[in-house]
Amino acid sequence: MSNINVIIEERPANIGNFLVGRLLPFRGKRMVGPFIFIDHMGPALLKEHQNIDVGPHPHIGLSTLTYLFEGSIMHRDTLGTAVEIFPNQVNWMTAGKGIVHSERTPEYLRHSDKKLHGLQIWVALPKELEDMAPAFYHAEADEIPAWETDGVSYKLIAGEAFGHKSPVPVYSKLFLLEIKSPTTQTINIGDDLFGEAGLYILEGSIESEGNTYEPKRILVAQNSQLCQFTIHANTTIYLFGGEPFPEERFIYWNFVATSQAIIEQAKQDWKEDRFPSIEGETDLVPLPPEIPNVRMKS
Repeated sequence: MSNINVIIEERPANIGNFLVGRLLPFRGKRMVGPFIFIDHMGPALLKEHQNIDVGPHPHIGLSTLTYLFEGSIMHRDTLGTAVEIFPNQVNWMTAGKGIVHSERTPEYLRHSDKKLHGLQIWVALPKELEDMAPAFYHAEADEIPAWETDGVSYKLIAGEAFGHKSPVPVYSKLFLLEIKSPTTQTINIGDDLFGEAGLYILEGSIESEGNTYEPKRILVAQNSQLCQFTIHANTTIYLFGGEPFPEERFIYWNFVATSQAIIEQAKQDWKEDRFPSIEGETDLVPLPPEIPNVRMKS
C-alpha cells in the first residue's frame, strides 16, 4: 500500500495584481497538522511599473509565515512593526484576536525591475490561544538552525525536529524543514516526524515507491512514521506538518476560527472599521463578497 495519501497540485490564484500557486487549503485535504494555508509566490520578474501592493487587511486565529527565496517585501502592521523581509529570513506574525498588516514592494525598488519568489504560509492557533494578543517575530537567516547529514542540507524554519528547535515562537507541536541535496540520496526520516506530514517539491524531483514526483505539488503521507523517499540531485523540498487539532477550523478570507460565529464577528468588525489601523495607510482591502452556492439542475 502506498504511503502517499493525497497529491495536491498548485492551482493559480489571483491576490490582486499578482498570480500565485495555491496549495492549501485543498478540497480533499483542508489542513496538514496545524498548517491551513500555503501559497507559492512566483518566481516572478516584476517590471519597473509592477509592484506588490497588498493594502491593510485583517487576520484572526492564525500565525502567518513569510519565507522568501528571492526579492523582498516591506511588512507593516498595527503593532507598529515596519520591517523589510529578505530571502532566508522568517517573518512570523501571530494574529490572535486580530491584527492588520500590509505587504508592499519596498520604496527603493518601486521604479526598477525586481524578482519575487517565496512561500506564504498560515498556521492555525490552538483553540485556547485563538483570542491571544497579536505578536510579531522576525528571525534573521543566521538564527535558523541548519546542518548537513550525508551531503544533504537541512534547515529548520519553524518548530522542532531532529533534535533541533527553531527560535520562531510557535504555539503548537509542528515542523517546517527545508531539505536540499546536490546528489541523489535515499532519505528515511520517519522516526523524527510526528503527527501529519506533507512534502512540497520546489525544484528537482523525488521518487517514492517507484513513482517520480516533480515540482509544484504537495505529497501528504498516510503515516509520517513511514516517510522514506529518494531525493534526486539538485532538488529542494519543504517538509511540514505536526499534530492536528481535535476541532474543525472554519476559514473565510483571512479569518481562521474554531466557530463560524467568530468568523461572522470578524467580518462585521472589518466592515465597521473596528480593527486597529496602520498609521499612514488608508487603502484598506475590502471584505470580499459572499459567493452564493451554485446549484446544478437535476
